[in-house]
Amino acid sequence: AIKNEILKMKKMKFLLPKGWELPRGYSQGIITEGKQIFISGQIGWDETSTFQSDDFAEQAGQALRNIMSILAEANASAEHITRLTWFITDKQEYFDSLKSLGKIYREEVGRHFPAMSVVEVSSLMEDRAKVEIEATAVIP
Repeated sequence: AIKNEILKMKKMKFLLPKGWELPRGYSQGIITEGKQIFISGQIGWDETSTFQSDDFAEQAGQALRNIMSILAEANASAEHITRLTWFITDKQEYFDSLKSLGKIYREEVGRHFPAMSVVEVSSLMEDRAKVEIEATAVIP
């Protein structure tokens, strides 16, 4: 089953125009085909809508765990993610958290780096939320 999944994943092609520098932590683009999964913005609260932390990286980790749980409902996993859009409330807090954020990202998502955007916003709908992450995934 794992071998078949790996063969299916080869249908996903990471796009990097000739001469472009390889980006760190994301991909410039991805082309694939299959069933699409659209995941609404996930914030750093758990399944009971409770925040366990006000730490930026920990909230991002919880948002990523939420995404992974939703993907599991579709029998999908991290390698099916084609795009992540991060909405953050404090750019400096994001930069200050990069080391711990990278570790948490690798724990939750692994070394799969889809197309990504990070956007600083003035606030999110939940006052304690510091980050909200949307995801798109494709199952070949």
